[in-house]
Amino acid sequence: MKSIVMFVLAVAMVHFMVKPGEAVQCGQVASSLASCMPYLEAAGQNPSTVCCDGVRNIKAITPTTADRQAACECVKSAAAKHPNINQDAASSLPGKCGVPLNIPISPYTNCAK
Repeated sequence: MKSIVMFVLAVAMVHFMVKPGEAVQCGQVASSLASCMPYLEAAGQNPSTVCCDGVRNIKAITPTTADRQAACECVKSAAAKHPNINQDAASSLPGKCGVPLNIPISPYTNCAK
């Protein structure tokens, strides 16, 4: 329980510290998606509220194309380190959270597009 509270506080801090348009850091992206790992590794369930809050945070900190490309590179790198990510779950995550996020979660994404 303590780790969940700490994670929520970390996401909140990132959300309030980062202004839209500032350079996106991979640590921000990773902390935003950390609570999504159970969903991403075991498709079939729904993502948690904390996970969807993280997806919303990524949407908020990536208003420009350059921000989305930077976040995409972070997600691509993180996805490559987690081979158990279910690609169907990854592609459905933004929709299940109701967040139009134009950043695919895949180690094979071309972030330049």
